[in-house]
Formats: sequence, C-alpha cells, structure tokens
Amino acid sequence: MLLSNLEIVPGKRIVRHLGLVQGSSVRAKHIGRDFMAGLKNIVGGELKGYTELLQDSRQEAMERMQAQAKAVGANAILNIRFSTSSIAAGAAELFAYGTAVVLE
Repeated sequence: MLLSNLEIVPGKRIVRHLGLVQGSSVRAKHIGRDFMAGLKNIVGGELKGYTELLQDSRQEAMERMQAQAKAVGANAILNIRFSTSSIAAGAAELFAYGTAVVLE
C-alpha cells in the first residue's frame, strides 16, 4: 500500500476515492518511564521512554489505518496526517488519518 502525505502522487491517477480512513492508539505511561522522565526533567535530555512510546503508538495507529483502507479496497492512502491528544492524566491518543484511494 502506498502511503503519502501528499494530496496526489506524481505520475499516478486517482481512479476511485474511497473516503476517510483512520487508526488510533491510546497509551498510558507506566511508573518506570514516569520516574525516569522525572529525573530527565532535572538534568535535561531526551525522554527516550516517551519517544519509544509515541513511536509504538504511531506505528500501531498507521497499521490500523492501513487495515481499514485495505478493507474498503484501497491501494493507497493520501494526505496522511497525525494528531496527538491527552485523554486522561498519564494517557494520550495518537490518531492517524488520511484519504483512501485507488490509484491507477
């Protein structure tokens, strides 16, 4: 499946527009990562535990979005965007969405 943040794919023609597809992942931080993040706030630096958490969430959201696109018969998802929001104290949602299409 072709994935792109562009609205078109140069050299390809959209033959069918199948609509919006999306995938999301809600993750909560755990005590070990939270403790290490607290230490990093004192000395500075990247919060690698949170970076990994967001990467895992992004991957899971993308896989869910692709599964939804395949289910409607798409061979590409265009104009892909990501959004992150806080759901509850210590939990966040990563949301991926785009337009499912059939490319020639």
